[in-house]
Amino acid sequence: MMEAIGYFFMSWLDVKMLLLTAMGTFAGIYIGAIPGLSVTMAVSILISFTFKWDVNHALALISGIYLGGVYGGSRSAILLNIPGAPAAIATGLDGYPLAKRGEAGQAIGLTTVVSVYGGFIGILALAVAAPLVSDLALMFGPRDYMLLAIWGLLLVGSLSGESLSKGIFSGALGALIACVGLDPMTGENRLTFGSMQLSAGIAYVAAMIGFFGVAEVIAQIHELKLKAIKQNVSKIIPSWALVRKYLPLATRTSTIGVVVGALPGAGGDIAALMAYDHAKRTVKNPSRPFGEGAYEGLVAPESANNAAVGGAYVPMLTLGIPGDAVTAVIIGALYIHGLKPGPMLMIETPHLFWFIVGSLTLANIFLLVFGLTGIKIFAKIVETPKPVLLPLILVLSAVGAYAINNNPVDVYWMLGFGVLGYFLKMYGFQVGPVILGMILGPIMDRSYRQAMISSGEDLGVFVTEFFTTPLSAILLACVVFTVVSQADWWKRLIGRK
Repeated sequence: MMEAIGYFFMSWLDVKMLLLTAMGTFAGIYIGAIPGLSVTMAVSILISFTFKWDVNHALALISGIYLGGVYGGSRSAILLNIPGAPAAIATGLDGYPLAKRGEAGQAIGLTTVVSVYGGFIGILALAVAAPLVSDLALMFGPRDYMLLAIWGLLLVGSLSGESLSKGIFSGALGALIACVGLDPMTGENRLTFGSMQLSAGIAYVAAMIGFFGVAEVIAQIHELKLKAIKQNVSKIIPSWALVRKYLPLATRTSTIGVVVGALPGAGGDIAALMAYDHAKRTVKNPSRPFGEGAYEGLVAPESANNAAVGGAYVPMLTLGIPGDAVTAVIIGALYIHGLKPGPMLMIETPHLFWFIVGSLTLANIFLLVFGLTGIKIFAKIVETPKPVLLPLILVLSAVGAYAINNNPVDVYWMLGFGVLGYFLKMYGFQVGPVILGMILGPIMDRSYRQAMISSGEDLGVFVTEFFTTPLSAILLACVVFTVVSQADWWKRLIGRK
């Protein structure tokens, strides 16, 4: 036990590792805030510099940039309505309206505190319940992932505004866009119309920047003469009473983040959207209506996506299976350093496990420090005159789209989706479900076909297994309940009670 405690505090007591963790967290926050410059990209670039480093130094830096990058995406989502990462899409739904009310400082302050709280719950789950959570993740088969993706797509009810039908259309449009490119199972071209450029598919990050960033710029052109709203940044650190009020919600959504984050391939993107939907369904009296600046709409996704970091480490360390794109890159780094993630890692190198837990804990503390500083400077972005700000957003969006694959075609896609997003907004369609469809569509497509193959392509067996497998039956019940709960007759029934 004492040995585990020693490895836990190793990165705290070594000055070099302390500085590396701090540098990683700081860099992650500001890289994550730039649309298109994802935390996955940042970790990938960093790993190329750490090949000759000591493995502990490399992991200390990576832990900081991972946690900081997941949080950083919320800043641009709140200030500019451009999510720095897909995990911050739900944050912008209520964060940007708060910035338009002049409450960007309070929004970022509360976001920072609940992100750190969610991060600690994720780390606690990694330290205490790693084997249990990894066993749960192993139970998920292709059929269960398909149900999870369908369940996620049904969250358009929380993202579609007043019209569920328009939300379903937007989600279906996103799933259709995601089908463009090579078929993941057969390698055949789909919806490419003979174009080699389309064979590579459409990067959903480029689409996200276009739908949120460029579309917002076009929409703001109509309001060039309006004066920028003065942001109230006199009180950034939220009061204990405010934090305590939202702790029960943050605890529930952090638990969602841990479980979803531990599912291979799911990650903070889906966790944040599920947490937002949970908040919208369970919070009876929000501070404001959801979508108009409800603080609950910030607390839920931000606590969940940071808790998903600890969850994503669970299958990586215990099973050798990445929980998301970032942990897939980290697995590569561990192999480069002569380690083999999986069951034997915990047996042969238990000190590494506790060192990672300690580094993540330290990075989470630095996240609180760096997250609550620089907000006054960030808030000035919103106060910049629009004739200056809007061209800067366009340039930033173009740089972010190009940086995804170093491909100018992604910039053209970004501009095209920006125009499409503008017209969708003009006619009352929300763009959030489009990105949700692009993320979940491929998961649903691949999982359905894998499930059919596993059932011998027998439709009867395929359907029967939904009811004979306990986990599938539970997920199916959740899907059915989600559909029923969005029906008008159900809402009227609940309203009478």
